[in-house]
Amino acid sequence: MARVVIRTERLSKQYRLGARLQKHPTLRDAIASRASSSLARLRPGRNGASREEQSIWALRDVSLDIEQGDVVAIIGRNGAGKTTLLKIVSHITEPTAGRAKIKGRVGSLLEVGTGFHPELTGRENVYLNGSILGMRKAEIDARFDEIVAFAEVERFLDTPVKRYSSGMQVRLAFAVAAHLEPEILLVDEVLAVGDAAFQRKCLGRMGDVAREGRTVLFVSHNMAVIQALCRRGVFLDDGRVRVDAPIADAVSEYLRQVEEAMTEDLLARTDTRGWHNYRVRAVEISSDATSAPGLLVTGRSARFVFHVTAVVPSMSCAFRIYNNLGQPVTDFSSSVGAPGDSVDPELGNAFVCELDEVLLVPGRYRVDVELRAQGVEQELIEGAAMFDVEQGTLDGRPIARRTGGDVVLRHRWRRPVDEL
Repeated sequence: MARVVIRTERLSKQYRLGARLQKHPTLRDAIASRASSSLARLRPGRNGASREEQSIWALRDVSLDIEQGDVVAIIGRNGAGKTTLLKIVSHITEPTAGRAKIKGRVGSLLEVGTGFHPELTGRENVYLNGSILGMRKAEIDARFDEIVAFAEVERFLDTPVKRYSSGMQVRLAFAVAAHLEPEILLVDEVLAVGDAAFQRKCLGRMGDVAREGRTVLFVSHNMAVIQALCRRGVFLDDGRVRVDAPIADAVSEYLRQVEEAMTEDLLARTDTRGWHNYRVRAVEISSDATSAPGLLVTGRSARFVFHVTAVVPSMSCAFRIYNNLGQPVTDFSSSVGAPGDSVDPELGNAFVCELDEVLLVPGRYRVDVELRAQGVEQELIEGAAMFDVEQGTLDGRPIARRTGGDVVLRHRWRRPVDEL
């Protein structure tokens, strides 16, 4: 009988909105803070605000059994509770209610630099992380060269980690977490920080870890990667377990929910990320080749319009296109200029991206949008819109749906003379 290594029983986590730790260096500051709090409760409109209204439940009654050797994907929209679940399992944060039982050493990669001391060198942090995992120095010594080679940070090994780029920190953190043989490995979306080559290497290593019989909990929005690595999927929705099933079934339900969310008013969406000083009001996708909104044709023009609540200096709009499995296909950003760009005072509060021709094969695609201003992310909307691509032609060649990818390129053939 398989051994359960992670068990959560009615796990719940509540966060107070706007809550933060306060330091009162003097008695006067403490008294002033207490007085301000009392006055705030007396202000109009505040009397009826209950504790429940001032807080959110990141997790609600989550009960799971993860057996030794399970490779489980934790999926869901932004704010569904995925990272909170991993933080509780790794003992970074405590639950509000319920409990989590973990049997075995846990290696976690949840945020850039998690578990690293910025003043210590890369070498020292490898030993620090190993010690935290409960490993002896001899065990760390045996793996040290392999860790350094995987992370590709040999030249900077004796440099304080605070001087590392975010990509270097991720490489070293993942190398430590994956090579020091924790019995349970928790990996969040942080792998997206690395370059494409390193991401492929990490995913290969995760496949090795899974085949070695260790337990893996993996959070990602890349459904293709999830389905390749994981056998089971846990779909979280609003802090609750909506589906716990074989990975194909969990992914199917998640993608169906993403499509449902696209019918909502974008300004009413509560699952978006950012400061929200400025927001995306609506997304329009159209083509001169068809009168149907949201319907494009391979080889023909397309127009993406992003209506925002206001436009301020230095604001930029970016969007990424995903295929129906959640794999990123291509992205666009107004912050990266080109000679063909222009400024149109008649646009009002809108960004427009025009394509001379759609180089996508027929199928269904999703659009995520990011709005930035004042140097920070104002809003990131997962699944802001969806569009379909119909079969068309490129240089006279009919373009049909194929299994070889999502993008089609202009090309020419040179053929030999046929011999009779």
